[in-house]
Amino acid sequence: MTGEAPTTAAPSGRASPRRAGLRALAVATLVATYLLVVLGSTVRVTESGMGCPGWPLCYGKLGPVDSYHALLEQVHRYVAAGVTVAVLATALAAWRQRARALGPALAMVVLVGVQVLLGAVTVVTHNAPATVAAHLVCALLLLGAAAVTVVESVVDPVPPGERPRRHDPLALGALGALLALLASGAAVVNAGAMGACPSWPLCRLAGGTLGPLVALQLLHRSLAALAAVLVARLALRTIRAAEGMRGSTALAGALLAALGAQVAAGAASALHTTPTIADLHLALAAAIWAGTVALVAAPRAQVRETPSPARGLRGTPAARGARPTSP
Repeated sequence: MTGEAPTTAAPSGRASPRRAGLRALAVATLVATYLLVVLGSTVRVTESGMGCPGWPLCYGKLGPVDSYHALLEQVHRYVAAGVTVAVLATALAAWRQRARALGPALAMVVLVGVQVLLGAVTVVTHNAPATVAAHLVCALLLLGAAAVTVVESVVDPVPPGERPRRHDPLALGALGALLALLASGAAVVNAGAMGACPSWPLCRLAGGTLGPLVALQLLHRSLAALAAVLVARLALRTIRAAEGMRGSTALAGALLAALGAQVAAGAASALHTTPTIADLHLALAAAIWAGTVALVAAPRAQVRETPSPARGLRGTPAARGARPTSP
C-alpha cells in the first residue's frame, strides 16, 4: 500500500467536478427558465406583447428602446436568448458525461426550439389567443423538463429493480390538471375575463345570466380546485411515504405552502384585478408546476440507502415500502 487515495471516484458524498458542473448548469437553467415564464406573464398582463412589432429585433434595434412596453418585451427576448444558451450548454455537458440527465436535457433543446418558433408566430399573428396559449404551454413544458434535468443531475441512480412503478394515476392526474389549469388561466387573461367574477370563491352572476367570460372563469376555478386537491394529496402521500428522502419531503412541504399562498393570491386576483396580483398568481402557479414535476420525477432517481452487511442483501426497507430499522 502506498497510502495514495484512489483517483477513479470522488470522495463519498461528493460529486466529481464534471458532475458538479452539470448540476450547476441544470440549476441555473431551471432558475432562468422560471424567470422567463414569470417575465412572459408580466409582458402579457401589462399588454406589452406587441411592444416590439417586429421579430427578432425590436424596431430594428439590438440596444434598449425608450418605450416601456417595447423595453419590457425586448428584455423578455434577451432573457429567452439567455435561456437558449443555458439549455444548449446543459445538454452539451450531459452529452459529454453520458449522464442520466441527457434525456430531459435533449427534451429541453427540442422545446426551446419550438418555443422560439412560437414566439415568432405570436408576434406575426399579433398575439392571437391560440398562439399565446400555445406559447405559455410550451414554456411550462420547458420548465418541467428543466426541473426533471435538475432532479436527474442532483440525485444518485436507483439500484436496478428498485424503481417505482412508471404509471402513477395520482401523479399523472395532478400534472394534467395543473397544465390544464395554467392553460385556462392564459385563456382568462387573453379573453379579458379576469374581472368577470368579482367575488370569491363563488361567482355572482351579473344580472343572473351566464356569459362566456363568466363560464371561462368558472371553468378556471373548477380546474383550480381539482388541481389543488390532487397536488395536495400527492404532497401528503410523499410526506408519509418518503422516509429517508429528505429532499422529497422538503419539496412536498414547500408545495403545500405554495398551494396555500396560491389560494390567497387567487382570491386577491378575483377581488382586486391588478397586473401585479395577476403576475404573482402566475408566478406561484409556475413554481407549483415545476415543484410538482420535480416531486413526480424524484422517486425515479432518488438515492436509496445502501444495505449494510447487518441487514443482508435483500435491499433496503425504504425500497420495500417498510419502515427502516435501526442498525
